[in-house]
Amino acid sequence: MADSNHLSSPLLHRPPSDQPHLVISVHDNHNSNPNRHLQNPFEFLGSDGLSVPPPSTVDPFKNNTAKIDNAYEILKILICLPIALARLVLFGASLLVGYIATKSALFGWKDRHNPMPKWRSRFMWITRFCTRCILFSFGYQWIRRKGKAAPREIAPIVVSNHVSYIDPIFYFYELFPTIVASDSHDSIPFVGTIIRAMQVIYVNRFSQSSRKQAVSEIKRKASCDRFPRVLLFPEGTTTSGKVVISFQLGAFIPGYAIQPVIVRYPHVHFDQSWGNISLAKLMFRMFTQFHNFMEVEYLPVVSPLDYCKENPAHFAKRTSHSIASALNVVQTFHSYGDLMLLTKASEKKQEKPSNYLVEMARVESLYHISSLEAVDFLEKFLSMNPDSSGRVKFHDFLKVMRLRTCNLSEEIFGFIDVEKNGTITFKQFLYGSAHVMKLPLFRQTCEIVFTKCSGGNDQISKEQLGDTIRLAIPDLHDDEIHEMFKLFDSNGQGTITKDTFVFCLKKNPLWIALFSHCLEHEDSSEAGSEMVEEIV
Repeated sequence: MADSNHLSSPLLHRPPSDQPHLVISVHDNHNSNPNRHLQNPFEFLGSDGLSVPPPSTVDPFKNNTAKIDNAYEILKILICLPIALARLVLFGASLLVGYIATKSALFGWKDRHNPMPKWRSRFMWITRFCTRCILFSFGYQWIRRKGKAAPREIAPIVVSNHVSYIDPIFYFYELFPTIVASDSHDSIPFVGTIIRAMQVIYVNRFSQSSRKQAVSEIKRKASCDRFPRVLLFPEGTTTSGKVVISFQLGAFIPGYAIQPVIVRYPHVHFDQSWGNISLAKLMFRMFTQFHNFMEVEYLPVVSPLDYCKENPAHFAKRTSHSIASALNVVQTFHSYGDLMLLTKASEKKQEKPSNYLVEMARVESLYHISSLEAVDFLEKFLSMNPDSSGRVKFHDFLKVMRLRTCNLSEEIFGFIDVEKNGTITFKQFLYGSAHVMKLPLFRQTCEIVFTKCSGGNDQISKEQLGDTIRLAIPDLHDDEIHEMFKLFDSNGQGTITKDTFVFCLKKNPLWIALFSHCLEHEDSSEAGSEMVEEIV
């Protein structure tokens, strides 16, 4: 998954004399009749307008029974409380014994780079037996299986959909694989010790170097028969099991044959997926069921085409289609980034957090914007006081963006308001901001604007910033300029450097429209005429 947008790009070099110049066309449309048809305020950057896909009606992270709202479930919980206590004791005892066996297997083992010696692996059979007892304590007295695991030499990598924390527990018992997990898992009590014995491959999903290292380790361990097979959950997070979200490519880059496996949790009254429900509550609900159903199906092996030369994205697409077809569910462009947005919206006490899902994999593909950047944009959008449907009105938009009602601010808002109904959604705000930031001339324009605003110096003063912005919005007060200046002066030095200026515009890309006037020729005499500024 693409995680980050480049924070810098090289300056445009002076083209040879026999090559055409790159031009920016600036239209002065801000002094015309306010009842006119709104113009595109980013046309001078090469924008031909904004297109935003319709909102998704699917919430792939929703647990459909997060609340206990029927008499049957309440009665069942009351009846199962004594059983739950016995199950809790079994769970605790199994976890303790398994932990001791795992610590014994790891004791004195320093060479973690090579496969675990066989005599140490034998200790892990105790842990695997304890894992089956843990599954039993959660109500999985029997687990239905369909198909068989392919031999390791045929399919050294296994991928699976991810619905619950039960999935990795089952696979630990069934396959004892090497797993790929977030580096934060290492500090989890008990769990961190057990996954170390599985010779876990740690990855920081927000670090490009960490992801590259993880892919290298996947390839190294998959190629060596002395290591266990490698297990990955390419969705990167748990879902409701009702959809298959976009796959990350780590399992598919090495180019080895892959066996897809699917898990299902059939239910009527209790959804076992780990969605919008706390771990403690989910465990309690599992303990208080007569039986929890789980089905595991091993699918046919999927091999890369053209002798490992197939594009990893296409390989992942074929595999995800195989899993979605077997599950009989739809595929979406949601990703772990959407879960981050959902979590942030929940933390901010939004009435319906699912309003802020944007199918982040599509956004990343179109605009190369990272999930962390999307969360930053969500923070800004939530400060605009969205209503219960997740929409922001014009005056709330202006307040947070430090703008006044004028032709230019109406054009900026109208550019995002693709539905032309006077309100914007977060998806529209994110797409609009990312669209502007991705425009080929955005970075170069930021640098030119800095040069013109600073008068060719290395820094911009508050007065220079105010003079430039007032070309676009003449009636801004000094205190409004001061508030905007503080956002640019992120270091609190009293002046704005080029780096802080560009950084602030990347955080607020819609503001670039405020500086279009300073790109006009000084000898312009006719409003609305096209202004051309060459970048050489």
